Amino acid sequence: MDAYAHVNNVQYLRLLEDARVLGFREWFGPSPSMLDEGVVVTRHEIEYLAPLEYRSAPVVVRMWVTCTSPTGFTIGYQIADSTDPAAIVYAVATTGLALFDFTSLRPRRMSPAERAVLEGLTAPPPTFRWRER
Repeated sequence: MDAYAHVNNVQYLRLLEDARVLGFREWFGPSPSMLDEGVVVTRHEIEYLAPLEYRSAPVVVRMWVTCTSPTGFTIGYQIADSTDPAAIVYAVATTGLALFDFTSLRPRRMSPAERAVLEGLTAPPPTFRWRER
């Protein structure tokens, strides 16, 4: 929480990280997961749409794949009040990820199994309002 009693912007990144860890387990299974095989964050982009005040109730983080390449992919997110389509949306975001071999310390190529999972989760990227200005 920040001085204005809102959830701090750094906490949004933690929400996205938690969603990725849980999402990867759901998408790829418990072991070996995408995290075990090697993936690193290359960038984040967040647009804050409404203040998220501190509360005990959870928020919903919707997560999907917006694009893939031979060595990485991008995830889109929507942080909302609930699963109701009319719920307040607090933020939209994207995260770029690169596949990485932690043993060789080099980028790695996406396996056919990884590509099949990710392509099955592909949808358009979130809309960032500031880009339309």
